[in-house]
Amino acid sequence: MPTKGEKLLEKLRRSKAGWHAKELKELYESFGFTVVAGKSHDIVKHPDYPQLRYTLPRHAKELPKSYASETLKIIEILLELETNEDSDE
Repeated sequence: MPTKGEKLLEKLRRSKAGWHAKELKELYESFGFTVVAGKSHDIVKHPDYPQLRYTLPRHAKELPKSYASETLKIIEILLELETNEDSDE
């Protein structure tokens, strides 16, 4: 059975429209990212892959599609890095 993070990722792959910062934050956290609160934005970073970081605005309205697209790109890079790491062992 897919995890909540996997379900959110599938939803993101289907549509980039209609996402809120809270949902993207939940998606990032489900894949092991930490979220550090700033004044008006949250900094999202992965503890094992410091090159994977992003800034999310904290306002509650619907985010532009570019935030969803970039989130998908970052999580797919993470999955690829983890797959490569597993095959090296």
